[in-house]
Amino acid sequence: MDLLSRLLALAPVTGRLEVRCHFGAPWRLDEPAAPEREVPYHVLLSGEAVVDGAGGAPQVLRAGDVVLFPGGAAHVLHDGSGERPWPVRREASDYLRIASNGGDGAPADILCGRFVLPAASLRLVQSLLPARLVVSARPAGVAPEDVAGTRLARLVALMREESLDQQPGSETLVGHFSAALFALALRFASAATDAPPGLLALGRHPRLQPVVLAMFDAPQRPWTLPDLATQANISRATLARLFEQAVGRSPAEVLAEIRMAHAARALAEGRRSVADIGESVGYFSDAAFQRAFKARMGMTPARWRSVHGSVGGMAEG
Repeated sequence: MDLLSRLLALAPVTGRLEVRCHFGAPWRLDEPAAPEREVPYHVLLSGEAVVDGAGGAPQVLRAGDVVLFPGGAAHVLHDGSGERPWPVRREASDYLRIASNGGDGAPADILCGRFVLPAASLRLVQSLLPARLVVSARPAGVAPEDVAGTRLARLVALMREESLDQQPGSETLVGHFSAALFALALRFASAATDAPPGLLALGRHPRLQPVVLAMFDAPQRPWTLPDLATQANISRATLARLFEQAVGRSPAEVLAEIRMAHAARALAEGRRSVADIGESVGYFSDAAFQRAFKARMGMTPARWRSVHGSVGGMAEG
């Protein structure tokens, strides 16, 4: 499997669509910080919008753009006019809430939803993705026959149709489409020439891909920096520099996050001993595994299993 497939296998997401917004300028949509494990997203179906927040400069969105917030940061979408927005009216429509205003300016049509991450891989995803990610379904210069572009555009169109028609099964279908949107958005962003720092940038770097794939495939190996550098056929110094440029983290830090995600999932899914799970992700001292797990996951392995374990470990995720 490729790098993105490995991440998605370790971090399967569910998705839900919550609100469809029909706004006329001036309008403004304020979103508070999301609960833990939730990744808010917005799909601009028509019109233009400005997104602000999550540490980035304001950015213009155009029809077909998707913006998601892997860290769940508070953010704002607005029409960019700076004028006082019209008040928003909200009404329920089956499973989807409808938000509208009385603005008679330039219209904007937006789908708003959430991706829900499994608890086991939350830190991994948040550590390897930017705080705000904007993906265009049809970026400038991409021909209509471009497969990746048309797939994302077609998925957005399907979500729009199902949210409008609300036929039998629409709620379930839109949930599945939302989860697929997460995967396609990451794929499309990673294919961009200006892929943001993080896993997407690692995936584009031919020399770093085999290093990260080795981490995912064999977290139990006692990897050293020279071992990892050999995977890429480069020097240790070059490997460390390239990782810093791509993700702002050392290879050892990325490896530790991958190991903890594997361990947390194993703790949640089964009844293997803590020591056995620690060894399976490269910790041959139970005490060292206990310390590393608590430092990164905020609780001991036993407590993690108690909170997230049995069927609830992955069902909850």
